[in-house]
Amino acid sequence: MVIMQSMNNPFGFRDALTSLALILVLPAVYPARETHRFQISAPALRSTRIIDVEAALGPQPPCGKESIPAYPRLDDPAIVKSWSESDFGRDWKPPVCTGWAAVGFTTLVTTVARFRHVTQAEGLLRRIGAISELAGVRYWSTTHKRWQTLVVDAYALTALRPEKRREDFRPDEMKDGNVLYFEQVDNLSGKAIYRMHIAEASADHLVIDVENVSTMRYLFIPILHPGETQSICFLDRESDNVWRYYSIVRTGKSANRLIAGNESSAVNRAVAFYRHLVGIPTDQEPPAAR
Repeated sequence: MVIMQSMNNPFGFRDALTSLALILVLPAVYPARETHRFQISAPALRSTRIIDVEAALGPQPPCGKESIPAYPRLDDPAIVKSWSESDFGRDWKPPVCTGWAAVGFTTLVTTVARFRHVTQAEGLLRRIGAISELAGVRYWSTTHKRWQTLVVDAYALTALRPEKRREDFRPDEMKDGNVLYFEQVDNLSGKAIYRMHIAEASADHLVIDVENVSTMRYLFIPILHPGETQSICFLDRESDNVWRYYSIVRTGKSANRLIAGNESSAVNRAVAFYRHLVGIPTDQEPPAAR
């Protein structure tokens, strides 16, 4: 189990195999192999401290229950946690409110934060729907020890066909129950098509889930089949200018095991997408993990 905190509130071969980007902090991730806990604090590095989490219970989104991990205080770093099978077994059952039917996982990462956002929910929907703005998102590669571009290109689609490119999604298209598609070009793994489902969208509450609908390959080797990489994000208004953020990224237990092994890079990728959403430069020093 790995628990890391990113600096801000507001991944070689293995690196390539795990280069799977999603719209909301939603990269493919590695499972933890050992117990490490890190904290990198803003504005300067401070002492490391242990954060207690009830691991046996597993991740719990804010669905009528207290979230696990719990939300940090406003202006504290986001908490990014990589879970392992040893925490609760290979046949972990996702919380009902995720809508995920498949049990177990190969990788599982949660990101929890509070952040300031002065516009309404429409502003967040506009940011999420701006698929083209994902191009250029950067992350710290622990393999290459430098900042790298994670998303080379990204664009919205009018249908489940890559030739049907269109302009970014508008907030008025992102209503309860709507399903939208986009394509994203990862720096190493290439193109993949994703389905974005607007599960809930109100003035104070947004729930958006994403999964791959095309097989993801590396050097012609299938590493994730359709539906094997999933993410869900819960955004809740706490006050006029404060929102709570909770996301889970999961790869299925049938995923190619070659994607497993480096939780530090997984955390850095998750932090990159969180930073993008809340408007923090994605390559701002320091990274969550070196």
